[in-house]
Amino acid sequence: MSRSKQQLVQKLLESYQTIGAINHIDGVNLPSKEAISRITQELLHLVFPGFYNPQEFHSTECDKYILLALERVSSFLETETRKSLEYSYQLESKKGDIAATATEMVEEFLATLPAIRSLLKHDVAAAFDGDPAAKSYEEIILAYPCIEAIAVQRMAHELYERGVPLIPRMMTEWAHSRTGIDIHPGTTIGTHFFIDHGTGVVVGETALIGNYVKLYQGVTLGAKSFKRDDEGRIVKGGKRHPTIEDNVTIYAGATILGGDTVIGEGSVIGGNVWLLESIPAKSIVIMEDIKLSIRSKTDAATVDFQI
Repeated sequence: MSRSKQQLVQKLLESYQTIGAINHIDGVNLPSKEAISRITQELLHLVFPGFYNPQEFHSTECDKYILLALERVSSFLETETRKSLEYSYQLESKKGDIAATATEMVEEFLATLPAIRSLLKHDVAAAFDGDPAAKSYEEIILAYPCIEAIAVQRMAHELYERGVPLIPRMMTEWAHSRTGIDIHPGTTIGTHFFIDHGTGVVVGETALIGNYVKLYQGVTLGAKSFKRDDEGRIVKGGKRHPTIEDNVTIYAGATILGGDTVIGEGSVIGGNVWLLESIPAKSIVIMEDIKLSIRSKTDAATVDFQI
């Protein structure tokens, strides 16, 4: 090893001693990001059979394929769940049979896959019915980023509900990195959910989304403010994100904030709206009196429009 590399090694070792919080040395083994990526992809194979397979997929192969896939997912997910529980138990000074708990959590989660598939069929139907450009269910599943993001969130949500640490968020962030859609695994989502285009959508942990809700790109369902303790630290937990009731449409760039904010059933939120308060059912919320200025390239004349 060259002298410069030896010096760098020493400096890095010194930084491990002096810079805390971003080290995880001599701690329990954490879940692997690569393993969670593989598990998530395997789960997508199970909920959308034939869509993620490189070869043709025939009904005569289904039972064998499902069994092998479930065995792989179960084994890998139990291993990563044990790691996440070891981390959580150490953090909370908690005791218990980690291996048995991990097995139970994974078995309960895998049992929800048929119900998740039923929800996803309705999500695909909502995309097909809600987008005139959609030609088929196959196109939607293969090409629409919202379906992948929603599918991963629905599966991660089941793990989140069972108290699995770390892994649900790792799954939804894997989907976020691929689709540009950021839905926290804690979000509760009803049936027939559609996100058109999707890039830049952010939905917070405690948001509640009803049935037949449609979002466009750039929508944020976020927190308005955070409670702080006597030392100024953010207090964790509590309802921080909006409730969106059934049959609501929220157009591009709208921002809706606050745990007490409720968007009433059947309402429409226009593009670029900034909303911090509840609205009653069947409301229309739009931005008014925005001035648009159009200038000619050939002269200095300006034409102003009120929108």
